[in-house]
Amino acid sequence: MTTGTAYLLVDVAGTDCALPRRAVREILPLPRLWRPPAAPAPLAGFLNLAGSAVPVLDLAILFGLVRPAAGATARIALYRHLVLLHGESPLALMVDRVRDFARVAPDQVRPVADAATLNGCVAAEIRIAERLVHGLAVDRILLAEEQARLAAQTRDAQARLAEWAA
Repeated sequence: MTTGTAYLLVDVAGTDCALPRRAVREILPLPRLWRPPAAPAPLAGFLNLAGSAVPVLDLAILFGLVRPAAGATARIALYRHLVLLHGESPLALMVDRVRDFARVAPDQVRPVADAATLNGCVAAEIRIAERLVHGLAVDRILLAEEQARLAAQTRDAQARLAEWAA
């Protein structure tokens, strides 16, 4: 039996990142999203998941990462996934590709100081084979103000969905 923590390994604009497996509810292929006017750039849109409006954050835009040139973008978009997270409020993260699950021994995980990244969103450096991967803390990806604005936009999106319900 292998010990250690399980992580979902993802590619975000060419940057290797890891999400704790316990935070991941489901992995979905990229569906058609609807985006309200004047939404902030990191909000890729909303997913209608069984009548619930689920906000989708584009991690590459949120983290200020540059995606490859336009010619490669269409090809990369084919592999984009949504990582639906567990939690009180529904939330999905758009990544360029889900790579794998990995179980990582504790001695391969090195904590990163909260002050070293914005809001402490990178909680660890994880050694996987010869690569160093950013271990993300999903509860710290957004600042408190961003969380409040996203919650308000999600309520508006849910109200819009309810207007069209039979």
